[in-house]
Amino acid sequence: MNAMIRFAVVVSCCAVLTACASTHGATSAAPPEQRPLTAEQQYIAYVERIAKRRGIQLTWVNPPRIAEKTPSQH
Repeated sequence: MNAMIRFAVVVSCCAVLTACASTHGATSAAPPEQRPLTAEQQYIAYVERIAKRRGIQLTWVNPPRIAEKTPSQH
């Protein structure tokens, strides 16, 4: 009986240590709110925020694309 309790304690400790070791990769990544947004993402967030305030459910069929200006378009 004593050997079974020791075995259970050892197995549960190993499981806890393994779970703690596997979370390192998730905690080292930057949270989504700290990543820089592109101009398109900022515009989409702006429009969705206004729509939410007005009680409108918004579905993007063709998300907006902001074209970058080339030197010839100045």
